[in-house]
Amino acid sequence: MPELPLTLYRAAWVLPVCADPIRNGAVLVGTDGRIAAVGPALAIEPPEGCVIEELGEAAILPGLVNVHAHPELAMFRGALEDLCFRDWILRLVGAKRAALTEADFEAAARWTMVEALRSGITTLAATESSGASARALCEAGLRGVVYQEVFGPDPAVCGEMMDGLRANVECLRAWECDRVRIGVSPHAPYTVSDALFTATAEYAIAEGLPMAVHAAESAIEHQLVQAGEGDFAPGLRARGIDTPPRGRTTVEMLDRLGVLRARPLLIHCVLLDADDIRRVRDTGSAVAHCPVANARLGHGLAPYPELIAGNVRVGLGTDSVGSNNRLDLLEEARIASILHRARLADCGVLGPAELLRLCTLDGARALGMEDTVGTLEPEKDADLCVVSLAAPHVRPVHDPVAAVFHAARGCDVVLTAVQGRVLYRDGLLATLDPAALEPVMDDAARRLREAMT
Repeated sequence: MPELPLTLYRAAWVLPVCADPIRNGAVLVGTDGRIAAVGPALAIEPPEGCVIEELGEAAILPGLVNVHAHPELAMFRGALEDLCFRDWILRLVGAKRAALTEADFEAAARWTMVEALRSGITTLAATESSGASARALCEAGLRGVVYQEVFGPDPAVCGEMMDGLRANVECLRAWECDRVRIGVSPHAPYTVSDALFTATAEYAIAEGLPMAVHAAESAIEHQLVQAGEGDFAPGLRARGIDTPPRGRTTVEMLDRLGVLRARPLLIHCVLLDADDIRRVRDTGSAVAHCPVANARLGHGLAPYPELIAGNVRVGLGTDSVGSNNRLDLLEEARIASILHRARLADCGVLGPAELLRLCTLDGARALGMEDTVGTLEPEKDADLCVVSLAAPHVRPVHDPVAAVFHAARGCDVVLTAVQGRVLYRDGLLATLDPAALEPVMDDAARRLREAMT
């Protein structure tokens, strides 16, 4: 990476996460893209030759960490509304196969990176079959993990699916760098056989690859795992695939198959009991909490407070815009707080300080990146999100953290930087051109509509 200018950012507030909010604070970013100093602006003397950025009525916080998204599905925003989960899945898969190309997925992944940068997201965990996000993350300058999906509910094709997975991972390795990692994702219990789950976990462990799994997401997934019945079972049996009971719960099944030995990121985890939480904690696995998508699809709400009480690593994810419609982690955090307070009838659940950690340090921990990002402190990479506090819907500001998470929105982000490099500022992107992507996205959306009518 080319040397950056030594830069001192000053703002009305700095939110380090690892320390209390700093009024009239500053963050000094070195030429190596790392944080050199954090503190009150008056206490940090600008070094000779330093560029000074006066951000005014704004809050500087660590870049936001979105632990679960599907960038390749950006063209599905608003296309799959008000469907039961089985029909949602079938329409999505059918439309992908009928209407979309690799070029569409590449444009969608870049479009998602545009959204991420504009909303202060600096780290993105992408779970997808195309792998398009590996190149898109690199081009955009973002940080992230790309989990290459593998499918195969028929155990007879396990070897063939593993050969394909290995080949895909080797192709994606060309995009690995200090910011981007490649991992694997055996998709979900209704699309992956026991044999394929075990083989993928063994591969991940042997190769040191991060792993993600959609798990314990819905009632019909639970019915399939526990009893071999439910809405997914007839379709599988029609393809000649047996549906025997596979476990008491999805987490118990994954533990028995050796998947939890890979310390996966377990996506959703809506339906967990106390034993499941213990297994997740004891294996060092993590959870991606996606409250908006889970609520919109009618699945319910993951037991976030119980997971935290059980010492499980949990990060916040938006899921795809096909199930959420927005890639706004500030909004996701606010809604998470509201939903959990409603469920527990407790106004103290997920307060502003915890929301700040959930979107930054906790997300970094869930992805194993906490030594590099997630807080504003010296020697960490300067991944920054700057939120304006000047808009009427944000002011007056009594508590800057509450203002960011209960009043501000993703559109209030005015600057996003990764490793000290400013990638987004005041509506302008440094690495991507949304106008060039619009025709491709519009054409893909048109073909999707035709395929689904």
